[in-house]
Amino acid sequence: MTVSDNRTLRPPVGRFAPSPSGPLHFGSLVAAAGSYLDARSRGGRWLLRIEDVDTPRTVAGAADGIIATLARFGFEWDGDIVWQSRRTEAYAAALERLKAAGHAFPCACPRREMADSALTRDGSRRYPGTCRNGLPPGRSARAWRVRAEGVIAFDDAIQGLQREDLALDSGDYVVLRADGLFAYQLAVVVDDADAGVTHVVRGADLLDSTARQIHLQHLLGFPQPDYAHLPVATNAAGEKLSKQTLARAVDEHPPAAALVTALRFLGQTPPAGLDHATLAEVWAWALHHWRLAAVPRRRQAPAIDID
Repeated sequence: MTVSDNRTLRPPVGRFAPSPSGPLHFGSLVAAAGSYLDARSRGGRWLLRIEDVDTPRTVAGAADGIIATLARFGFEWDGDIVWQSRRTEAYAAALERLKAAGHAFPCACPRREMADSALTRDGSRRYPGTCRNGLPPGRSARAWRVRAEGVIAFDDAIQGLQREDLALDSGDYVVLRADGLFAYQLAVVVDDADAGVTHVVRGADLLDSTARQIHLQHLLGFPQPDYAHLPVATNAAGEKLSKQTLARAVDEHPPAAALVTALRFLGQTPPAGLDHATLAEVWAWALHHWRLAAVPRRRQAPAIDID
């Protein structure tokens, strides 16, 4: 399944979908700014979604902090904020459709049974297919998986042509976890479709998830958004900025200066005087001069001096 880029053919609807596992850091600002500018510079809409479907990873108060930080940095979103934790009925309905069509199957395998399996592209263990044709005798379902079949190819607006053999590179993947929570892959696909998202601009750390998401879009009859995966911000050790790598909260920095740094990281060329401009002036320049074509595929560490 090959899909061409339709960026010029559809009115853009973009989105930013942070997980409330901690405060926003510079990498989050890069992703938010890239998606915001891509939509707004073309007169499109920009939506905000809090991806709190993985409740064990949710940190109390983090979502409110993220929303406050975005507002402080001058982001303006359209419509109400969407919370994944309030959308389980929509995910359940999508799973039932996958079951009814024979695309999903129950799985009884704990993780320890896959410890010796080959690695997939994202570093997880490939499912060996133990329950693909039915549960083994005496065992009950722990999770639900989707049959990974076919080749997915798509043109990423930044990273270029991508191709993945689902069976070899991903394997049958989980859509309902053993703990009863819906998996990210299913939730994000349902959310984007329901919101009418046409352009997904996000970090390249999520590039390896895209083929599975396109696969689900195809199985569920959803339209496929266009994708653009931004370079990932790293620390001096070359590690992706995250809570695990102790990335500093972006709120510790003046918004205008941090935004100018994010623009430069994204390959834009703000003039030297913009370093001392107001936040409103920085946004005005960015919206007028935004060029997705200037965004680099990747950055070499150390990429920034703000972490």
